[in-house]
Amino acid sequence: MLKIYNSLNRAKQKFVPLTPGIVKLYVCGMTVYDYCHLGHARVLVVFDMVVRWLKTIGLNVIYVRNVTDIDDKIIQRALENNESIDTLTDRFIRAMEEDAAALGVARPSHEPRATQFIGNMITMIETLVTKELAYHANNGDVYFSVHKFPGYGKLSGKSLEDLRAGERVEVDRKKKDPLDFVLWKAAKPGEPYWDSPWGKGRPGWHIECSAMGEQFLGDHFDIHGGGQDLQFPHHENEIAQSEGAHDHPFVNYWMHNGFVRVDNEKMSKSLGNFFTVREILKRYQPEIIRFFILRAHYRSPLNYSNQHLDDAKNALDRLYTALKEHEISDTRIDWEDDQARLFMEAMNDDFNTPEAIAVLFDLASDVNKSKSTQKAALLKQLGKVLGLLQQNPQDYLQQRTAAANDVMFSPEEIEQMILQRLNARKSGNYAEADTLRKNLSDAGIILEDGSQGTTWRRQ
Repeated sequence: MLKIYNSLNRAKQKFVPLTPGIVKLYVCGMTVYDYCHLGHARVLVVFDMVVRWLKTIGLNVIYVRNVTDIDDKIIQRALENNESIDTLTDRFIRAMEEDAAALGVARPSHEPRATQFIGNMITMIETLVTKELAYHANNGDVYFSVHKFPGYGKLSGKSLEDLRAGERVEVDRKKKDPLDFVLWKAAKPGEPYWDSPWGKGRPGWHIECSAMGEQFLGDHFDIHGGGQDLQFPHHENEIAQSEGAHDHPFVNYWMHNGFVRVDNEKMSKSLGNFFTVREILKRYQPEIIRFFILRAHYRSPLNYSNQHLDDAKNALDRLYTALKEHEISDTRIDWEDDQARLFMEAMNDDFNTPEAIAVLFDLASDVNKSKSTQKAALLKQLGKVLGLLQQNPQDYLQQRTAAANDVMFSPEEIEQMILQRLNARKSGNYAEADTLRKNLSDAGIILEDGSQGTTWRRQ
C-alpha cells in the first residue's frame, strides 16, 4: 500500500483516496514573468513522477497545476518591457510548456490561469467577509483576519505568538493585525483591475489556489503539492481561506519537495549561481536533467553542480548501454518478478525514487552478465514508469557523443562558469573547480589565472 509523507502531520501515512480509485491532486504552478529555473523544473518533474506512479498502481488521477498570470512581478516586468501583460504571460507560458515537454513532463488534466477565475475568487472572499473572517480595510484592500481562524499555523507548525514576535509593526498599519494577509488588492493607477463589491482591484496571490482548487477538485480533495518554500505562508493561508469558508478539511495530504541548492549554497542571481532550464539544456540532454532530479528523494535538498550533472550523465549512459544490444517489445510489467517487486516497494514508500533507481542499476548489471532480453525489457519498462529509458539506446548514445564533441558556451556562460569555479575554490571544493575548468577546456576555452583574476580565450 502506498504511503505518503504528509506535511500536515509530519509523518508517513497510508494513502486512502476520498473516492475509491480516483485521486484529486492540485500543485502550485509557475508565476509566468520569466523563464523556468531549476527549482521550477524540480516541481514539474517530481509531480509528473507522482502522477505516473499513481496511474501505474491503477488510480485515475485528476491533476490540476495552475498558472499565476497576474501579480506584482508580472505587472512590473510588463512595464519594464513596455509590453502588455497578456503578451508577456503568453510568451512565458509557451516557454514553460516547451521546457516541461523537453523534460518529459506530461500536461496536467487542467492548467487554469488565475485571470480566468476572478469571479470564483470574489465569491470566496464574499463568503469570508460574510462570516467575519475577512474585512474591508480603509485603504480599499480586503484582508483575512488570521486570529479568527483557530487552526492557523497547523501546516507550518508556527504559533501566532511566535509569528507576531518576528513581525515588524507597520508605521501606518491598515491591517487589524500584522499577520492578516490580503485577499483583494485595491487597484493602483495604471494597474489592471476587475470590478468587485469592494471596488476596482485584483486578487491577492493566496486566494487564487483556493478558488481554482475548489473549481476543479471540490472543496475537499486528496493531495496538494508544491515546493517547500510555499508551505508558509502560501499553503498555510490556503488552508485558512478554504477551511474558513467551508468549515471542513481542505486537503488530506500535503506534499512538499525540497529546496534546490547550487554547490551547497542557495540558488540566487546575486551569487551568480542561478540557472534556467534553458541554460542547463544547452549543456545536458533533457533526460539527464530528469534523471538527476529523480535520483534524489523528492523531499531532500537537491544540490546542483556540473559534477553532479556529469555523474548523472555517466550513470544514465550505463543504463542505456545495458539496453543497446536488445530488441525490446512493449510488454506489461511482471510485478511478481523480485526486482519489480522491490521497485514497487520503493515507490510505495513515499515515492522513494533513489531506491527505485537502484533497482534499475541492479537490473542493468544482470543484463550485462546474463545478456537476458527479458531482464532488459523489465529494465526499460520500469524506467518508463519514471519517464526514463524510452529513447533508442543507439540513438541516445550517439547523440551523447556528438553533444560531448560539440559544446559551445556563450561569453556570458563562460563568465558564469568562471565565477562558479572561483566560488568552488574559495569554499575548498577543488574537485568541482577542476571539473569546471575541464568542461571549459573540452569546449576549447583556455583559462589563465593571474593577480587580476581569471581571463579566458578560445583556442
